Formats: sequence, C-alpha cells, structure tokens
Amino acid sequence: MKSSGFALPNVRLKFFIPPPDLTPYISTFYFTEVPEGKTVEDWMHPEWANLRVGKSAVYEAGSGDDTPRPIDRIILSGATSKAMRFRIGGGRFWGVGLLPRGFAKFVGVSARDWADRFDTIEGEPGFAHLVELLAPLAETKGDLEGDVAYLTEGFRAFLSRPVRNEEAIADVHAALVEHKDHSTASLAEAAGMSVRTLERFCDKVFGFTPSLLLQRQRFLRSLAVFMTDPEASWNESLDDQYYDQAHFIREFRRFMTMTPSQYAALDHPILAAAVHARTEAAGDAMQVLQNPKARES
Repeated sequence: MKSSGFALPNVRLKFFIPPPDLTPYISTFYFTEVPEGKTVEDWMHPEWANLRVGKSAVYEAGSGDDTPRPIDRIILSGATSKAMRFRIGGGRFWGVGLLPRGFAKFVGVSARDWADRFDTIEGEPGFAHLVELLAPLAETKGDLEGDVAYLTEGFRAFLSRPVRNEEAIADVHAALVEHKDHSTASLAEAAGMSVRTLERFCDKVFGFTPSLLLQRQRFLRSLAVFMTDPEASWNESLDDQYYDQAHFIREFRRFMTMTPSQYAALDHPILAAAVHARTEAAGDAMQVLQNPKARES
C-alpha cells in the first residue's frame, strides 16, 4: 500500500492510499501525531467529508469565524465551504477522507445536512456501524500498518451497502474536477444533466450548489499552487478563471475568512506538512482536487 510521511518538530503526518476497491470512496487514510506538551494551530481549507478518531490533551475546532470548541473522540465532518480553525495538543488521531461517493456509501445521509458541520456520531442513530469500527482506534498505539489493515477490512465490509445513483455521483464528481469553465450550464452539459437536475443533485450529494462547488475548485487549485511551491507568489498561483487579483481576494475571504496576506503570515504546521505528504502519496495536494476516477483500473 502506497504511503507517504512528513515530520516537523511539532507534528507528524502520514497518508496511506487505500486499495483499488476502496479508492472510489476513500481518498486517503491519514495519521496525525502531536507530541505531548506541544500544541499546534492551523486553518483547514475547504474539503470533502472526513471521519476522525483519537484523543488529545487539546482538541478544538471551529468553522469559519466560530470560536473553536472542544470536540469528541469520534467525529464526522461534512463537506466544507469555509475554513476550519483547529488546535491540537499532545495526541494521536486517525482520519478517513471520504469522497462524495464514499459519503453516500458509508454515511448514507444527505450531504446538505452535514455541510459546514462537524459533530460527534457516538450515540447518534444510523452511525453505530461507523462508531463500532472507529472506536478501537481512539487508543491507537502507533501500529500504523496494522491500523490501516484494520480500517481497510472494516470499510470493505460496508461495500455491499446500496447507494442510489452511485455512478452518477462519480460522473458528476469527475466532471467537477475536470471542468475548468466556471459555468453551471457547461458543467451540467458535461455531466449529462439539465441545470435544474444538477442543482438538486449537487445539493443532496455534495452539500452545495454547482456554482459554489465550481468556485471552491478554482480557489483550491490556486491555494494548492501557493502551498506546494515555496517560490510562488499569489499572482503566480491564480487560476486562469479569476478575472483579476481583486476577484481572487474576494473569494479568498469567502472561503478562508481572511485575506491572502493574512493567511500567508500565519504558521501552517499541519497544512504545510499535509500538502507535501499528500502530494507524494496521492498525487494531489488536496482532497477536493482528486479525480475520483483517476485511480480506477
């Protein structure tokens, strides 16, 4: 199984690519460790859904401008359209990156209900299968290969769960990633749907309107260039769908709740490690930029 790790003084990250039968559903399994006595803070860019399990002396997060709050040991984070500010101190965590097809398969609720939301799933009806699978990893001892094998077999057991329009989810998702024209009408044409059908479909399956999803794609294409190339300026990072720098700054504020210069001035102890380790393991710096059909063979 392909993997990649990246270590900084206060954080260790490792990404694992799931086997082919799970890649339509799961982007990566990833492990995060912050040493005892150390605390790191960062801003997570918009992404697809994730499951996370672990324990930490400090574990707080807040969406957008919300004040970070303590979070529980097993959480589901839905697809996001704004930054997530988080603090982690002295702990170990496993994460499971869920592509839209995986959210439908393994979670099985409307993505709209979890858009820009994170919460515990322990004790919640309908999530018992996920809690049972993830709970043993809350006390992970660091046997990463063993934990990944456990997660792999656990999610394989859920592959028989029925999903409506599963191939359509993959087709629209692929069209969204491949699509460079910021137009809902042209995306609908590429996906083989009417505009109205696409709007309803995206709201339920992806959690957001097609227009917002396209904006998120071009924003993250730009952010990925800036994060992976230490020599790149914001001007050099801009996607060609931006009219000018002012257009980019407006969208940066929309997605990250700050200006590009404010973001660049912050330390990024986790994201800096994550984009490099994920690029090495998966080929894409960010989960949202991954083509869901690229690994299918």
